[in-house]
Amino acid sequence: MKLKVLGQSGLLVPEICLGTMTFGEQNIQSEAFEQLSYALDQGLYFWDTAEMYPVPPKPETQGSTETMIGNWIAKNGQRDQLFIASKIAGPQQGGSQIRNGQTKFIESEISSAIDGSLKRLQTDYIDLYQLHWPQRPTNFFGVLGYNNPQAQQSIDITPLEDTLIALSKEVRNGRIRHIGLSNETAWGTMKFLQLAEKLGLEKIVSVQNPYNLLNRTYEIGMSEIAQHEGIGLLAYSPLAFGYLTGKYRHGAKPATGRISLFSRFSRYSNPESIWATEQYALLAEKHGLSLTQLALAFIKQQFFVTSTIIGATTMQQLKENIAAFDTNLSEEILQGIENIHRQQPNPAP
Repeated sequence: MKLKVLGQSGLLVPEICLGTMTFGEQNIQSEAFEQLSYALDQGLYFWDTAEMYPVPPKPETQGSTETMIGNWIAKNGQRDQLFIASKIAGPQQGGSQIRNGQTKFIESEISSAIDGSLKRLQTDYIDLYQLHWPQRPTNFFGVLGYNNPQAQQSIDITPLEDTLIALSKEVRNGRIRHIGLSNETAWGTMKFLQLAEKLGLEKIVSVQNPYNLLNRTYEIGMSEIAQHEGIGLLAYSPLAFGYLTGKYRHGAKPATGRISLFSRFSRYSNPESIWATEQYALLAEKHGLSLTQLALAFIKQQFFVTSTIIGATTMQQLKENIAAFDTNLSEEILQGIENIHRQQPNPAP
């Protein structure tokens, strides 16, 4: 397993991170245990979760993903061999079932969220703690543009300075080791970096944003920040909800697929994305690759990507995804990708 430096932390983490948001919804505990054990055996000791998981979020399942990981740790030990990342849910998206709706990024609620995650994970520290999405209204989860800023005046937004101070305090207390962002914009990322330098606080080491062949918007602005500020991308949705495996080609709807089960996952199903997916599939076939290999190898070869977050509902999928990282794309294939991208850039931002 190839290792990469996580931001400016000096820590090495695997180029593959195991995403776990299906644990407790599409995967029962025995299946989660099998995935976790296999991943660790492959050198994949970087696991990502969140207090909100599993997805889609429901009151009756909220927190069960962390609980399953915690149960694995209680059974197998090896905590010192793991790098566990989790996230705090913010207002607007998580649902009132999370901490009775007390989800602002203020000190008391950050402390409460960490209390809950530590208890469920059955550990006394979290290696990487991330803000799951910005508390302020902005363009994330597929929203483009930045409209109606006057509407923000009526929203109680926690100052970023207060949030960073609270997170830095938790680092000093040893309950979290490093901090990161998720679904964040270029402005938000730079603001956190500026505040850290100005106030002598913890510097973020990573940003977890979507990045795949159908959504390369991270390259616009954020990749430059990664280059000059030493912030690594943890790329999520690398296979675009499964579309970039090819299993939904030609209108197929496998019964156990996420898109078939949950109507909320429509981000990659527009006509432009379907067209682009087919072009990438044909390119992969031309060069004797699977679409999965093409999609994952493209991501790992980007300089700004620290780790790619892969998720699976079956062991077959997990093994295929991990094996895809042995693939290296030639200049000819990369040029073919760029040709398709120019014809249909970012159809699913």
